Amino acid sequence: MDACYDIGMEKIFLVLQNVECEGLGSLADILTSHGYDYNIVRLAKGEKAPKTMGNYAGLIILGGPMNVYQTDQFPFLLDADRLIKQAGNEDKPLLGICLGSQLIAKALDTKVYSGEHKEIGWLPISLSNQAKTDPLFSHLPPKLTVFQWHGDTFNLPQSAIHLASSDLFQNQDFRLGQACYALQFHLEVTGGMVDTWLDEYQTELDSLKGIVDPHQIQQHANIEAEKLNRYSHAVFSNFLIKIVNPIYHSK
Repeated sequence: MDACYDIGMEKIFLVLQNVECEGLGSLADILTSHGYDYNIVRLAKGEKAPKTMGNYAGLIILGGPMNVYQTDQFPFLLDADRLIKQAGNEDKPLLGICLGSQLIAKALDTKVYSGEHKEIGWLPISLSNQAKTDPLFSHLPPKLTVFQWHGDTFNLPQSAIHLASSDLFQNQDFRLGQACYALQFHLEVTGGMVDTWLDEYQTELDSLKGIVDPHQIQQHANIEAEKLNRYSHAVFSNFLIKIVNPIYHSK
């Protein structure tokens, strides 16, 4: 799909995909069911990100195994940084998942760093008091199981609203302003994606024997992914209905 047209904002999201195995997952169908299309730029395959946000309705940055400071090895991370800043300056909806959330934090001049331990698998998070009134998370239970695969974390950016934490990482989710959301965890994963990641990231799992049990992750995948799909639809539908639609119709 071509990026944008010349006149007016289009109902198309720009999606930055940092590694082939970490795609939109359930978010793809949610976008289309609400009338939004998307243009995926597969950065790891050499596809070039646009210079500007143009007429895109918003920006989604997906996950990946690299860290935000590996710009020499992965120069496309600089493109993500530029587009995040531009989307923020233009008050366009912005959603970062896992690495995407860390890239948002970095673009906001917030420290991103390695945690003491990694979080991998089906793990609980706790929503904050602020999440009880958040447009996306207010109807979720105070504790829920999500899918995690990360070792890095970030400080809370200045003026950001803290939305979730886990036992190992204080900052799992934040909102900045009305339209910028950064989720360290994965709501979008499907059971099939989990199987793929367990295969793709086998070397990392081998280094964590005795700490992370891939068989247990796979064993719980179908049941947990079904629950996660309900959370995914609730959160991302709220993002589109309560955040994106009003901005789109105001342009």
